[in-house]
Amino acid sequence: MATVAIAGASGYAGQETLDRVLTHPALELYALGSDSLAGQQADALDPRLGRNGWSRIPRFITNDAAISCGADVVFLCLSHGESAALEPPARGVVVDLSGAHRFADEHVYESWYGFEHPRPLGLGSWSYGLPEVSAPTGRLIANPGCYATAALLALAPIADEIEHDGVVVDAKSGMTGAGRSPKASSHAGVVLENVTPYSVGEHHHAPEIAAHLGFPVTFVPHLLPVRRGLIATCYVRSRGDDLRGLLEDHYASSHVVTVLPEGVVPDLARVQQTDGVEIGIFEDRLTGGFVVICALDNLGKGAAGQAVQNVNLLFGFDETAGLRLSGVLV
Repeated sequence: MATVAIAGASGYAGQETLDRVLTHPALELYALGSDSLAGQQADALDPRLGRNGWSRIPRFITNDAAISCGADVVFLCLSHGESAALEPPARGVVVDLSGAHRFADEHVYESWYGFEHPRPLGLGSWSYGLPEVSAPTGRLIANPGCYATAALLALAPIADEIEHDGVVVDAKSGMTGAGRSPKASSHAGVVLENVTPYSVGEHHHAPEIAAHLGFPVTFVPHLLPVRRGLIATCYVRSRGDDLRGLLEDHYASSHVVTVLPEGVVPDLARVQQTDGVEIGIFEDRLTGGFVVICALDNLGKGAAGQAVQNVNLLFGFDETAGLRLSGVLV
């Protein structure tokens, strides 16, 4: 059994992390951090947390208090800037769900995140935790971005067999990917009945994808008029003949990632509310290229589910403990 503290528990990623911790057989919730809810009972966040057997959930404390409480695991569900400014606790596993520790090069933050990293000397101590591509090591784990997770799961296993020039990742995500804080761009009047490209040519997940593929891609994100879910359509040209075989072999033993049978298209609805991933691969009969499609939930495998999966691997728990791996047939 490992104790858990969650900083930023009132945000979307924090709530999703809390949900998985509460049902995890080997994790015990020890501290809930939220500066806006400090001192209040857990049901101030959601009335369901005061019933259904969750009445013993601790009161909210400040994020600083949660981080320094001595828990075996600390999940940082904070903004990039807030996480970057923190000194990690001296013991225990820390999983940062923000982008504040995904790069060892401090200059990436100035160029792509818009701030000078306040603790550049410690960046090299963090490992990138995408279990199917880059297994977590050590005790400081940088959780990947949601778009980067989808692109890397689709492309990393076939990276050596595709032409590195001209790879395009066209990705679309639900509005929870923008976080819980209200923004003009996520207002219902902007999002509903609309699909909007954003951060074209400058999204901070682009260098993250490039860093772990080993080559740059053209990446364009779009905002969908749905609450959650993410789908990335990747266009590539092959050097080899069996991209499907490479993907199937790579994920043959995975309980999280499914390579769909030939002709079956990944479906956003099937992965929403889950930590599972669907991948499909198709040949473009006209151009001879290939289209690799990855669907996942931006709050699940794209955030909280992946964070818990990383902890499971580090502590030797069942890799899928606490995860949601199947949806409901409707």
